Amino acid sequence: DESMTREQAVSGFQSHDPTERTRGQYRSLSFSASRRSVMPAWVIDKYGKNEVLRFTKNAALPIIHYPNEVIVKVHAAGLNPIDISMRGGYGAATMAMKRDPLNMNQSGSEFPLILGRDVSGEIMECGLDVNYFKPGDQVWAAIPPWKQGSLAEFVVLSANEVSHKPKSLRHVEAASIPYVAATAWSVIVNTGGLNKDNGSKKRVLILGGSGGVGTLAIQMVKAWGAHVTVTCSQNAERLVRDLGADDVVDYTAGPVEKQLQTLQKFDLILDNIGGETEKWALDLLKPWNGAKYVTLVTPFLHNTDRLGLADGMMQSGVTIGCKVLKHLRKGVHYRWGFFAPSGPTLDEISEMVDAGKVRPVVEEVFSFAQVPQVFQKVEQGHARGKTVVSVIEDQKE
Repeated sequence: DESMTREQAVSGFQSHDPTERTRGQYRSLSFSASRRSVMPAWVIDKYGKNEVLRFTKNAALPIIHYPNEVIVKVHAAGLNPIDISMRGGYGAATMAMKRDPLNMNQSGSEFPLILGRDVSGEIMECGLDVNYFKPGDQVWAAIPPWKQGSLAEFVVLSANEVSHKPKSLRHVEAASIPYVAATAWSVIVNTGGLNKDNGSKKRVLILGGSGGVGTLAIQMVKAWGAHVTVTCSQNAERLVRDLGADDVVDYTAGPVEKQLQTLQKFDLILDNIGGETEKWALDLLKPWNGAKYVTLVTPFLHNTDRLGLADGMMQSGVTIGCKVLKHLRKGVHYRWGFFAPSGPTLDEISEMVDAGKVRPVVEEVFSFAQVPQVFQKVEQGHARGKTVVSVIEDQKE
């Protein structure tokens, strides 16, 4: 039972399987990386538009610094809108603090920076405290934004951020899921309070349902028995209906709020769009029923970049404080949703994938040489699912 193994592994559980014993003696596949210190990667040396992307064969090879870390050989990488934002410097102040809490490095020390938040690949090396994984395991992960990303040959991660990838998916399919799944889970389960035990018959509205987070969120809440309404443009309607959406509202066919006001009220609203939507969306919630509106479009990182960390947190705190109070008067809850990296979350998603409840929605796969085109494509918006980079062609699959 795999669900036990992570906990057993954390508590230092040792197997009595004779093949296991030999593993402790070698903790890495004898891969040529041990004899070299550089790898191919796409990096940026400063923040800006697409021209800051640079391909290099001399990026520093990641090494294990902590005993709970693993090195993953990247087979496929997924791109998300946050990569476009980060290329332009979004979140730089907050990320710098996460990377260097004591502020010992000079500014700009994050460069050359490797972007890419999704990875599917193979474990090459494990720190000495890692018992749940072994070299050769096929894994996937959502990489936290303050760590070096997946547009490279190798990436180093904490074992608690990594999960065994679904057996039913190829790497290029698997790489489309972790970041949006971790985000959707964080927003729906942790912030929205919906899960497989209480989801039945709940009414969920997803504003902007055809992108990465939306396409995953639809499938998740449908698997838990919820009723799902989605807004998207007309040409994405078939996609979201195929994923299980019950009601689809076409935002190109007139004001969305007018169309939505004719429907029953909702228990949970997930907002991928932001801006003007919060002015009217909260009125669509069931009052005094624990109903929640969760937005993924938060000013938090933007404020900390603009105002510095302390003032930015103050400003964000004031903003959310006002909004929370304003809406509590109407008996509905206003929340901000954030991405939270989590291996155990991905374990659950992996089970849902292998059980046929969640499938990858891959719009296009690019080669490693085409990374600048991938950024251009994601930057244009209007996504139908996810865009993926095949870093090494899947030889095994």
